[in-house]
Amino acid sequence: MIDLKTYGYTGVEAISDGLLPGRVTELRRERFTVMTERGEVTAVLKGAFYRKVETHVDFPCVGDFVLLHYNESGDSLIVKVLPRRSKFSRADYSGHAAGYAKTVLEQVVATNFDYVFILSSLNWDFNVTRIMRYLTQAWQSGGQPVVILTKVDLVENYNLPLTAITQSISDVPVHAICSHTRLGLNELAPYLMPGKTVVFLGMSGVGKSSLLNALIEQDVMKVQAIREVDSRGRHTTTHRQLFLLPSGSMVIDTPGMRELGLFDADQGIRVSFTDVEEWFHQCRFTDCRHQAEPGCAVLAGLADGSLPRERWAHYVAQQHENKYVQDKTSSVIGKRDRNKTNTTWSKQKKKNGGMKK
Repeated sequence: MIDLKTYGYTGVEAISDGLLPGRVTELRRERFTVMTERGEVTAVLKGAFYRKVETHVDFPCVGDFVLLHYNESGDSLIVKVLPRRSKFSRADYSGHAAGYAKTVLEQVVATNFDYVFILSSLNWDFNVTRIMRYLTQAWQSGGQPVVILTKVDLVENYNLPLTAITQSISDVPVHAICSHTRLGLNELAPYLMPGKTVVFLGMSGVGKSSLLNALIEQDVMKVQAIREVDSRGRHTTTHRQLFLLPSGSMVIDTPGMRELGLFDADQGIRVSFTDVEEWFHQCRFTDCRHQAEPGCAVLAGLADGSLPRERWAHYVAQQHENKYVQDKTSSVIGKRDRNKTNTTWSKQKKKNGGMKK
């Protein structure tokens, strides 16, 4: 028997007879690996999942706690996803570039984690703006973001990029590490406590697999060399998977993302740019658009340099993207609701017609 508390399960939900709780540890195509008190099982979804909302938001994800009908001689059947305490999502532009997609869907990357490790390599691909975008979505997720600067052995002085990050963000821990020499890994111990879950996020080639191997103290993930010309990596991790570390904590490893599309990030933007939005309260008009209105504190701050123009530009860009995604998502939800209403009306019409006969 396995104690699911080891995998972070609290057991506060009422469970119907015949159902077994478990945590999703891996997803390959349409088959799930679930850790239960009876051990590791493979499972598939109950058909009702495929008849739910078009966005598939309710589909189980790695990190989810689920209830299933246990089958000792074959695939078990997942019947319900339990409430999530945290969720990292990204915008899915359905194969189109941002700005050209007709609809935008939510892609849930990982759930039920405590910390979001945002990994960025200290090579030529180091990008503060990209890290800030990850931070916004991390704050939106409900987890605590932590920035991990990897491969410090590639630079003579990693204090320079470290300073660039700390000057651009606030209230977020930043750690510089090298997985191969184990430099800085001891600083991560407070996050890797028994029962805690960490999700690794970042682009391909930033060292997620190398860090996981170092923490788990064995080579569980294949590591590929990056292209030195442009510092771009190939996808080592091809699917999401949850690992139990010797410390008793868990890591959800995810494939690298070329781009992170913000999704439903209102709260995340507010937290990431609290310093920017504090200027709004000083404007003469409460509905100030910060463009040409008299008495605008934002314009005054930009003019005298007390509000950095780059900081303001990042804020405006994220707000524009978030609004674009919300508009495209609303069109999907509106279409779905209209289809649902039409279906209900059609059924009711048939029912009334049958009664008249």
